[in-house]
Amino acid sequence: MRIADRWWDSVASQLGRPHGIAGRVIGRILNRGNYTTVAAAVAATEAGSGATVADIGFGGGIGLDELLAAVGETGTVHGVEIAPTMLDQAGKRYRAEIAAGRLVLHTAAMDEMPLAAASLDAAISTNTVYFIDDLAPAFAELARVLRPSGRVVLGIGDPADMARMPFTENRFRLRPIAEIAEHLQAAGLAVQEDRRLGNGRMQFHLLVCTKPHASLK
Repeated sequence: MRIADRWWDSVASQLGRPHGIAGRVIGRILNRGNYTTVAAAVAATEAGSGATVADIGFGGGIGLDELLAAVGETGTVHGVEIAPTMLDQAGKRYRAEIAAGRLVLHTAAMDEMPLAAASLDAAISTNTVYFIDDLAPAFAELARVLRPSGRVVLGIGDPADMARMPFTENRFRLRPIAEIAEHLQAAGLAVQEDRRLGNGRMQFHLLVCTKPHASLK
């Protein structure tokens, strides 16, 4: 493997599962680079005070900040993450919120979440689907843990824009938005809206999903 290829493979590895000292740096970069998308995803859930919500694959943790603010002192946020470095970092940063029971961290992947059925009013997951080989069990889990009136919001970089990034040739699985929507539908989640964010070089899709019987107001 050429030096350049090794470099981009390392970058892709860190983006998929930040680890070590480099992972902590990546976490900070992700917080800055993804803030607009994550904040928009949280807003799209319309989660309010007292809600029970989750950020699945929370990475650097900016989504935890936004969700904690959205649900207030009486709400509960679940942070689900597979990267030990990110979990360790969040555990230190949010000691008070964890002690108060406002934040619960879980070491888990999307396809096997330690959450009760129909326990969430809302969930977000941004820039995670590229690293999931089989969407069916992951999306089935999202549907399982969501309450009938709840919402799931997935933040996904536009596949054409993502394909132009040098690191996405390594370890990323880019799928058409229509294919992702089909997997969501098959799992019991209907895409009610595809909101577009960004302009120029990179655009993002926010797929706002509900249970099939529900609809956006």
